[in-house]
Amino acid sequence: MLRANRFTNLARSARASLFSCEVQEARAQHSIIVDLRSQPQLSSVRFLDFYQLGNKAAIEKERARITDEMNRGYFADMSEFKKHGGKIAQADKILIPAETAAKFPDFEVNFSDGRALKLPTRFSGNITKSDASDFPNATLLCLSFRASSQGMIDSWTGPFLEAFRDGKNIQLYEVSFIDSWLLCRSPIKRLLLRTMKKSTVDASRALQKQIAYSFGDHYYFRKELKILNLLTGYIYLVDKFGRIRWQGSGSATEEEMSSLLSCTSLLLQD
Repeated sequence: MLRANRFTNLARSARASLFSCEVQEARAQHSIIVDLRSQPQLSSVRFLDFYQLGNKAAIEKERARITDEMNRGYFADMSEFKKHGGKIAQADKILIPAETAAKFPDFEVNFSDGRALKLPTRFSGNITKSDASDFPNATLLCLSFRASSQGMIDSWTGPFLEAFRDGKNIQLYEVSFIDSWLLCRSPIKRLLLRTMKKSTVDASRALQKQIAYSFGDHYYFRKELKILNLLTGYIYLVDKFGRIRWQGSGSATEEEMSSLLSCTSLLLQD
């Protein structure tokens, strides 16, 4: 009986000693792990801070955009449209000097036949003279953001086509902008293009009206051109270097149409 009790006490002592060693070892391992992780953890925190700073700038930019778009919503556009009928400002009367003319921002358009093109087509210094003839001296870009502006666009394109029906080195694009996220998805976009209005070729004239569509987010494109009201149409006459040499908006008046034709003729003489 005495031997049995001694054996039991020895076993308990051994287990306690073993447990104590395991605890000490675990604590030592834990402290080592903490030491090893402490420095990388500080680095990751610093990286996270820089990352957040970058995000804050993006967030502020997006916040400013949302505020801007809320202030310039449909009702604001409609209220403004009722005041001026789409005539944001009077069109230029003379050709804007090349030295002060702003460059038209590049953007991509799609055609109903599946073709894609970057506009405006601009001549650059690294292009040989033999290829220079492929670049038009004048391009009329007619921009529409809502279907309500189609009649305004037609008031410009009709007389322009008639005036330069036999013109060379001149192009005319009628571009509709589509911002809807759903309609910009590839499968729907391809299907939509098949059903959209197509360019019609009139063999009796050299100048053809090319109908194109631009999909995606155009907010910063509009900001660069200072386009605010989306219910009206915008007209830009661009030279072969992609510079805006004349601009108008809304429906064409007789005087404005005359100035556009005159300015276009001057560009064609270059």
